[in-house]
Amino acid sequence: MIDQSTKKKIFIIDDDKFLLDMYSLKFNKAGYEVKTADSTEEALKVLRDGHEPEVILCDIVMPGLDGLDMVGTIRKERLTPKSVVIMLTNQGASEDIARAQKLNVDGYIVKATTIPSEVLVEVEKICNSKKL
Repeated sequence: MIDQSTKKKIFIIDDDKFLLDMYSLKFNKAGYEVKTADSTEEALKVLRDGHEPEVILCDIVMPGLDGLDMVGTIRKERLTPKSVVIMLTNQGASEDIARAQKLNVDGYIVKATTIPSEVLVEVEKICNSKKL
């Protein structure tokens, strides 16, 4: 039995329900406490209501506010200053990566070239480098 108090909290934000379910399952099995949101508006509401995950995994392309704009809002409002923020997206263009870097995201994973188990490994690697 995994001690709930030591589980790392991950917040996964993606408008693709299939991917949300798949990554939820993958991280849950790895011992994470998983919370999901299928829109940036919902995600901001959850964070403004006081949810403080250790890790935020977020897509870029979503209806309404995109993921990078949401990260900008999180940074501006200092909603989760200690969270490791990782973009998980199909956007691999240099301008997207540059936008992410300007927002001080901790990691950038391109979905199209990374299978779910590799996403988990990459997230763990990024967290370990941040000493989470």
